[in-house]
Amino acid sequence: MSRVIKLLIITATVAVISAPTYARAEGYVNPWAGVQFGSDVQNGRGGFGVNAGGMGAGIIGGEVSFGLSPSFFGTKTDFGNNTVLDLMGNVVVAVPIGSTHGTAGARPYFTAGMGLIRTQIDGGNVFRVASDNNQFGYNVGGGAMGFFNEHVGVRGDLRYLRTLNGDVVNGLDLGGFHFWRLAAGVVIR
Repeated sequence: MSRVIKLLIITATVAVISAPTYARAEGYVNPWAGVQFGSDVQNGRGGFGVNAGGMGAGIIGGEVSFGLSPSFFGTKTDFGNNTVLDLMGNVVVAVPIGSTHGTAGARPYFTAGMGLIRTQIDGGNVFRVASDNNQFGYNVGGGAMGFFNEHVGVRGDLRYLRTLNGDVVNGLDLGGFHFWRLAAGVVIR
């Protein structure tokens, strides 16, 4: 690719990102319910949580994401009380489509961030050793928000969550602990 084409692409990208937009922050809250899958230790367990954030005057914003997955590792009979909790700070890149100044329309987005992934197992008939771990982790994902009007919409989301550190407890490597989450919920802004 020639230098002129590269310079044109860079200039166009900077112009689009720097273009003036409606100067109003857009805060939102998104309670969600979902299902976790893709981990070596569980299949299709449910979870719930909330995302709260805001989009600035452009396409970049931030959010705090909280998720709780009761009985993540299996039944209470086999594993006792067991949960996975995640609390992440995320950067959100979203482009409004078909909306003017925050009214109805769609907003596809990409998100990534870091934070806490906490696993807790109190023990049961199969997994007799109690364990709780606070681990540093990350998440990446994307989805779309669709709005019916200026204040209410729906959001669908697919995220990958993984720990960066951990321990081996009863043969379970929590340092490589990871899972996918598919979630949907209402968005209120």
